[in-house]
Amino acid sequence: MVHKIVLVLTTAISLSIIIPLVLAHEHSGHGEGGMDAGASMTASVSPMALPMASHTASAEPQPLSPTYFTHPDYSGLMLAHIGLMTVAWFFVLPICVVLSVARSRLALTTQIAFSIVNALGLLLGTIYNSKTPKLYGNNVHHKLGWTMTWVVLAQLVVGLLRMCANGLLASATNGEERTAFVHNEIHDMAGYQQMHPDSVASMHRYSHDSGHGTESESSRSNSLIGIHQEKDAQRERFMGQPHGHYAEDVEARRLLGLVGPDGVLVRLSHLVPRPVTKILNLFYDAVDVLILVFGFILILSGFITYGGVFHGRNIFNGLAHAIKGGIFFWYGLLTLGRWMGCFAEYGWAWNIRPPGGMVSSGKAKVPSAEFVESFVIFLYGSTNVFLEHLAAWGNTWTAQDLEHVSISIMFFGGGLCGMLVESRKIRDLLNASLSHWNTSQGPYSHKEQWAPPKTYSFSMNPFPALIVLLLGLMMSSHHQHSMVSTMVHKQWGSLFVGFALARAVTYLLTYLSPPTSYLPSRPPSEIIASFCLISGGLIFIASNKDTVGAMERHNLNAMFVFTVTMGSTAFLMAWEMIVLAVKGWAMREKQPAFHSSRVPLASHKPDETVG
Repeated sequence: MVHKIVLVLTTAISLSIIIPLVLAHEHSGHGEGGMDAGASMTASVSPMALPMASHTASAEPQPLSPTYFTHPDYSGLMLAHIGLMTVAWFFVLPICVVLSVARSRLALTTQIAFSIVNALGLLLGTIYNSKTPKLYGNNVHHKLGWTMTWVVLAQLVVGLLRMCANGLLASATNGEERTAFVHNEIHDMAGYQQMHPDSVASMHRYSHDSGHGTESESSRSNSLIGIHQEKDAQRERFMGQPHGHYAEDVEARRLLGLVGPDGVLVRLSHLVPRPVTKILNLFYDAVDVLILVFGFILILSGFITYGGVFHGRNIFNGLAHAIKGGIFFWYGLLTLGRWMGCFAEYGWAWNIRPPGGMVSSGKAKVPSAEFVESFVIFLYGSTNVFLEHLAAWGNTWTAQDLEHVSISIMFFGGGLCGMLVESRKIRDLLNASLSHWNTSQGPYSHKEQWAPPKTYSFSMNPFPALIVLLLGLMMSSHHQHSMVSTMVHKQWGSLFVGFALARAVTYLLTYLSPPTSYLPSRPPSEIIASFCLISGGLIFIASNKDTVGAMERHNLNAMFVFTVTMGSTAFLMAWEMIVLAVKGWAMREKQPAFHSSRVPLASHKPDETVG
């Protein structure tokens, strides 16, 4: 069941990345020829298959089409649109997601703030489009932007409904409990009066009263008031809230028609069937999971539309770099998240996996992070091996096609090896040659010698890092059509090699000192690994044919991309740390017991006595 869930999630995320980018282009075409690194992992057309087309293109270069980047009019509106959308989708949206996941009371406020900033950006973009010609017709950025806006607004509405439902349930439950408490108290007091009239009467007297019925009605009232005040004080100490204040609050809510049996919220809740409520909750949670991925696609499609790239046959080359680079980019973000403690309940944060008693049974059965990495590699290799010759279908197979297929087979075999290494059943079968000696009696029955090694408690699977290492070496030496393109490809290939080496250091550290705690161990080498993946993925995206051509036209060398990417990666990693820290703060605010367990010893005065 868990493997099916992993397969569905992986397929959904892959399709969410691939489909919008395919639709981002207004024309259909064929793959770009050449020994391009992006085409080495997807469909490509060999230059031998299109000799006349390549010769014509080089002999008569076509004039460049106008783009929004080069359009001189109303550039201020476009820059303001880019700035607002960056604030909304890069800064505000991640905070919205983590607060929503943590079920914080501030989640709705941040969602409203995001909607306001996003609406302002949409307004400026609409004004800009109305004043400028359509330079990238039928682009997916506009359609995806409006679609994601309506999705986020729908999530906001569902969040409002959930907040009202939760508030209604809490108010009704607390009100019933407090009302039942008062009714039971009155009932118990009446029974006590019937059984012990003298004791109750003595409770109602002042100290100067003789007990012969001479007390006044006012004195009895004052005594009753004193008793109930004492009970209110006791109730306040046990419940943490004054009874009188809560009664006033409940009464106010009843007057407003929010908690009563005919209240507005009750009537609205009756209109929503239970199956629809479950669907709305699933929709809300699914948006939390996928909205950041779609935000990444939206920002990437905005750059594509603004720069006017991926036209004509270059669509396949652009898709190859955008999809594969995006995967490595998110791989780096997840690697940094693992270092910071994300997925610790699954044992993915370089910690000991918590047992089933600490976490749910479903989380306890989730496979290791290395198994998921190996599965993704296997899935890519098993599907892409049939797509390498798709763009040149019907043409002669070339040595380049065989080279590309070999890379896919490497992914297929390497991912399969990684999954087999993670299998406990395979490990038990490999130990079968000695298991028959493990008996309860005999000279070889010492328990300490048959105890599982410490390395069995965590995963040290080198195959995911090995596949990335070989890919980086291949792409670093892959011949390109220009010197700038060759250097750019060598940059991200070298960064992938750096990731593999950093992951090897992580395994060396964990082998020498295995994790012994449920808390994340945070090996420092994983920070280097995540940095290499994030920056390598961004440079991978930027190494497509159109972007390299634009760099050459503007006299930009390969180091321009490298330096900009390094700075962006460092800032992005810092922002991810801040966002996850906000999530931890929100979760701590939802757990008041956590604070009570962290009261400093200095809070007790020396002269206090315990009675």
